[in-house]
Amino acid sequence: MSSESVILVTGGSGLVGKAISWVIENDKSEQFGKKEGEKWIFLTSKDGDLRKLEDTKAIFEKYRPTHVIHLAALVGGLFKNMKYKLDFLRDNMLINDNVLFMAKEFGVKKVVSCLSTCIFPDKTSYPIDETMVHNGPPHESNFGYAHGKRMIDVYNRAYHDQFGCNFTSVIPTNIFGPHDNYNLEDSHVLPGLTHKCYLAKKEGKPFVVSGTGKPLRQFIYSRDLAKLFIWTLREYKEIDPIILSVGEEDEVSIKDVADAIVKAIDFKGDYSFDTSRADGQYKKTASNAKLRKYLPDFKFTPFDVAVKESVEWFVENYETCRK
Repeated sequence: MSSESVILVTGGSGLVGKAISWVIENDKSEQFGKKEGEKWIFLTSKDGDLRKLEDTKAIFEKYRPTHVIHLAALVGGLFKNMKYKLDFLRDNMLINDNVLFMAKEFGVKKVVSCLSTCIFPDKTSYPIDETMVHNGPPHESNFGYAHGKRMIDVYNRAYHDQFGCNFTSVIPTNIFGPHDNYNLEDSHVLPGLTHKCYLAKKEGKPFVVSGTGKPLRQFIYSRDLAKLFIWTLREYKEIDPIILSVGEEDEVSIKDVADAIVKAIDFKGDYSFDTSRADGQYKKTASNAKLRKYLPDFKFTPFDVAVKESVEWFVENYETCRK
């Protein structure tokens, strides 16, 4: 990156945007910390509606970014994805089309967009890797969101082939950390269980986890992911996407997640699993071999430590956090 860089982060107030901001300000290493001559701008919805081309153009005219980390998206839990498939498809297509088009129009040197493991085919072999993105339809429950995200990869290739644009993307596994969405009705598993356990302790009630606790997931701490986003922006040269995840060997069960939360919250009450409730997909194992080829020595935060830091942040910010 040049000595004078303006890095625009869309979705800057979300889980990953807040983590990138934290790393830029707190990490003092040459590899991940803020460099001299860099200006970081973290957009929020108050800056404009990225679904509207005129708003997006105004943002690019105002800040004249040289680089973009594109995180902004319409996101939601399973219920919302199933009910509002067209909204998730159309809104995300509009956001992505506007951001990437304006990045091309304003001569942005590099764009790194954020995808999701839900874009992978529903029927697949494991571990999934970057070559499998377009090998079949995604799961029916979230095909609107998944196809909207998949199209970023198609856009990236098309912009590169026709205009030589340096647009790429990353595919994180399950992200968690400070500034997550802790809404009990619409959150992902780790923040949802954190809030549920917190309330069980506060109200003196049992902590009951839905399902058997056996399904396996790979979780990445938002501050680790933030470092990898910064590395991708500065160093990663490919247009093809890269999976950002802990290794297959660091996959944990939902029971492991619940155990770590119980320990972090210091919950002493009755703790059980409701095995009459469905487990959902047993595994979605992703390979981080490509990442390890580039960064063999990257140190991920130990899972228990990351959960403890996330839980502590939630408890400290309970009155004001998203819940």
